[in-house]
Amino acid sequence: MNPSTTPLLSVDAIEVLYEGVIVALRGVTLQVTDGAIVALLGANGAGKSTTLKAISRLLAAERGEVVRGSIAFEGKDVAGLPPHRLVERGVAQVLEGRRCFSHLSIEENLLIGGHVRHRSGPKIRRALDRVYARFPRLATLRRRQAGFTSGGEQQMIAIGRALMSEPRLVLLDEPSMGLAPIIVTEIFDAVRKLNRDDRVSFLLAEQNASMALRVADFGYVLEGGRVAVQGPVAELLARDDVKRFYLGESADGRTRFIDPHRVRRFVPAPAGAINT
Repeated sequence: MNPSTTPLLSVDAIEVLYEGVIVALRGVTLQVTDGAIVALLGANGAGKSTTLKAISRLLAAERGEVVRGSIAFEGKDVAGLPPHRLVERGVAQVLEGRRCFSHLSIEENLLIGGHVRHRSGPKIRRALDRVYARFPRLATLRRRQAGFTSGGEQQMIAIGRALMSEPRLVLLDEPSMGLAPIIVTEIFDAVRKLNRDDRVSFLLAEQNASMALRVADFGYVLEGGRVAVQGPVAELLARDDVKRFYLGESADGRTRFIDPHRVRRFVPAPAGAINT
């Protein structure tokens, strides 16, 4: 699917503090256009999850706050909205680690996601049927307790629960974490189909850069809470530094293994600048 050039989400030079003193993000600026899949890459601790939680208004639960900058969805400032109001407007987050309600069934987990936007039973049932059409395995296991499902099935539950609110934008945090490669491929195939067929936009935070760049249209690389590199996926894949530090390739095409925590990968760009 070809994304439009209209910004669906605009994050402008946000700075995030934890406990009022710990700087987690330093002037992060990014956009997600309508119909796009945008990858947010970086090592553990670079600020990917913090960026998503800043957008979804979930920082307060971790004693964090946005102290500078602005966040707009569909052209309207959303920095002051409570999380459930943001969901009503069409933004849903799938948190890292899946976080299913283990004592509830798969279907009960999914139904929880539908009540923010849907008040009637028929609308919730239609949303549920659409989720089962995307994830047939969940339909087969709908009565099973979520705590007795596999990691891949729990990731499907988490994504399906977000889809129950019929979002325009999904903030997807580390969907490949702890999953077997064949399941990771299945999850990312589902993301691509949701984007192509239902025009759901995604902001995808992921350490598995190879898989993320395979489905994304545009990418941002975070380092030390700043945007160090950004550009269309084709440009990122052509960069030697991205190949070296995120795809494990050297300039001659050979595979290399580098500890990303022991080296500085990029010179951070000024807030809002494009470093290509």
